[in-house]
This record gives sequence, C-alpha cells and structure tokens, in this order.
Amino acid sequence: MLSYRHGFHAGNHADVLKHFVLVQLLRHLTRKDKPLWVIDTHAGAGCYSLEEGYATKNAEFENGIGRLWTRQDLPAPLADYVEQVRNVNPDGVLRNYPGSPQFALQLTREQDRLRFFELHTNESKALDEYFRGAGRRVAVVAGDGFAGLKAVLPPPSRRGLALIDPSYENKSDYRAVLVAMDDALQRFATGTYAVWYPQVQRRESENLPEQLRRLAGSDWLHLSLTVVTPAADGFGLHGSGMFVINPPWNLETQLRAAMPKLVEALGQDDHAAFSLQFQQT
Repeated sequence: MLSYRHGFHAGNHADVLKHFVLVQLLRHLTRKDKPLWVIDTHAGAGCYSLEEGYATKNAEFENGIGRLWTRQDLPAPLADYVEQVRNVNPDGVLRNYPGSPQFALQLTREQDRLRFFELHTNESKALDEYFRGAGRRVAVVAGDGFAGLKAVLPPPSRRGLALIDPSYENKSDYRAVLVAMDDALQRFATGTYAVWYPQVQRRESENLPEQLRRLAGSDWLHLSLTVVTPAADGFGLHGSGMFVINPPWNLETQLRAAMPKLVEALGQDDHAAFSLQFQQT
C-alpha cells in the first residue's frame, strides 16, 4: 500500500531474517565470475536512521538487530550479516540500518547489475537520492516492482537474484506474489528468487509457502522464524519466513547451523522456534 513506510520496522526481527538470508545468497552467487543481476521489487529507501524519524516510534530494531549488535558468540554466517550492518555504522554505534539495496551494493562487484524498484513516491525519491552517483551498475525505478520484474527477465547474463518482499498490508499482495512468480519462472526458470512473507494470523500468509512450493517444483528452500506466541487478539507480527526458489548449493547447511543461535537471540518467549525445509535435485 502507498501508505506503508518501512522505516517504522527497520532492523526488526523480520528484517534480520530477510537480510541474513540475503547476505548468504549474495555470498554464494558472487563466487562465479559471470555477472549477476540483483532485482529488488520493493526496495524501500535504501538506508534508515535508527536515531530519528519513523524507526524511533516503536523502536522495533531493539528486538531485532539490537539484540545481535554486541554479541561475540555468533556463528560465521550471522556474524557476516552483522558486519554488513557495521559498514553503515563506521563509529561502531548502531545508528543506521541498511535496506536490501545497500546490502546488495556492498556484496556485489563491478560486473554485477542492480535494479531497484519502489512504487511509494517518497520512498522512491529517497532511494534515488541515496544512490545518486553510484554509477551505471545501479538503476532506481520509481514504479511497480511486480511489473519491473517482468520487464527485466531474463537478465542478459542469465544469472539473477530477485528479492520479492511487499508489505502485505493489502492481502492482494499475496496473490500478486504468486502471479509474479509464475510469470518469472516461465521467463527465467533458472533464476534464484527469494520471497519474504510475514507470519501473521491470516489465511493468505499461512497458505503462501505451500503455494510457492507447488510453483517451485523440485528446487526450493523454506526458512521461517517465529519469535513470540501469536497474540490472542489475532493481530501483530509473530515471525516471518523466506521462501527461496533455486537456492544455491549448500545454503541449507549454513542456515541450519546458524538458526538456533538466532532463535536464542531474538526469541521473546518459549514459543520461539525456526523451521527449515528444502528440496534440491
């Protein structure tokens, strides 16, 4: 929805899961010399202040990245994610949180291409300003990310990672994700697609992973993190998930090794847990 501003939620537990997985995907996919295209359908503003503005209203980052910031016992994949956040906090104080585009910029190479789509007018303006001067490998498009995904597939290099993470404030987003993924797999069947979704008490959210699994066929990974018992009134975000189609080889092993520590760090009650399922041929 055009009223949605991700700054309110920057650095929360859902961001931690999403960006932890994104960092690992980019690490794997940039090991080959061939250029990689990274497409972000709902890119947001690029980077967020945690000291002023939207993020300070509910300070959701305190139960997300804030719980990892000073820990010295993190497994290597989680430590890598935190180190990427440190890149936008050079004085060592947690003041800023990078959005997905900034993670992508930090972890890609000169031969790679980044395509960021954002429909919200103010967010897209902020994103464009943030990446002004970033060079030809970065393109910011003020527009619908679902349509943008269709327009850029298949990428010229035939290597691509698409992050699809709408707000889902409008339940029509669930259907839009499925339509976009069906089309994307027909256009570019070998691409890697990472779909984030919220764990909320809504039928569409509960059904989405199985619907994606049916689209994915034989190569997929589904990771979810629950941090708190679902609220009795049926409202609120109690966790989130990432569904990856065509995941890189060995991604599952690294995620599985790190997730118990993430549950320990971010869990808010005894209901905290993770689930990891995958199928790979």
